[in-house]
Amino acid sequence: MHWDFLLIFFVLAVIVPWRGWARLQRLLALPSTTSRERIRLYLSSIASQWLIAIVIAWRAFVRGLNYSDLALHFEPLAELVFFGLAGAVAMGVAHRFNLRRVGRSKNPAVERVKAIALRIFPHSNRELVIFCGLAVTAGICEEFIYRGFVMGALFHISLPNWAVLIISSALFGLAHTYQGRGGVIGTLLLGTVFGLVRILYHSLLIVVFWHVTIDLVAGFAGKRYLVENK
Repeated sequence: MHWDFLLIFFVLAVIVPWRGWARLQRLLALPSTTSRERIRLYLSSIASQWLIAIVIAWRAFVRGLNYSDLALHFEPLAELVFFGLAGAVAMGVAHRFNLRRVGRSKNPAVERVKAIALRIFPHSNRELVIFCGLAVTAGICEEFIYRGFVMGALFHISLPNWAVLIISSALFGLAHTYQGRGGVIGTLLLGTVFGLVRILYHSLLIVVFWHVTIDLVAGFAGKRYLVENK
């Protein structure tokens, strides 16, 4: 594998998880976060995700990966849009009910989740609008990085499907280390489902729909069930 691809994999496996974890620890150490701090968190995350995605796209094209390798393929469009929207509705409803369940739970094990939610989820409609921009950014950029580039680069060196799926899903899970062990495992499993769909349809379009929806629901339902009900 090319040196710059190895460097990108190192960043995704080590730097991204560490940065997310360290950033959250700083937030949790605070008695609370202000609206300005949350908005700054959203805007800086938007900027950093687009920057990483652009750099990765640059190196991928320089090294000979094409649009097809990166799953930037949108045919048959009608079928992709249909399954993207249908799956998004199902996942969105399930995620909303799960967040409502967490918000009503008195189990001490979910207190960390609520503490994180209070610091990073939007508290006002103004924050929610910017959070929506972050949700769209994450859906596009993270799917391009983990299902587009990572899987494309691993397929390019002729790894079997199962190995590509495990590695890409593991990196995706590690990126959510700040959510704790449960968050890593849940995201790894979600990444596995997304990866299977990417392989099946050879396109990122469906999983971008799903990813954006999950993050949008997190913002709206998180504000309602984990912030306002606290």
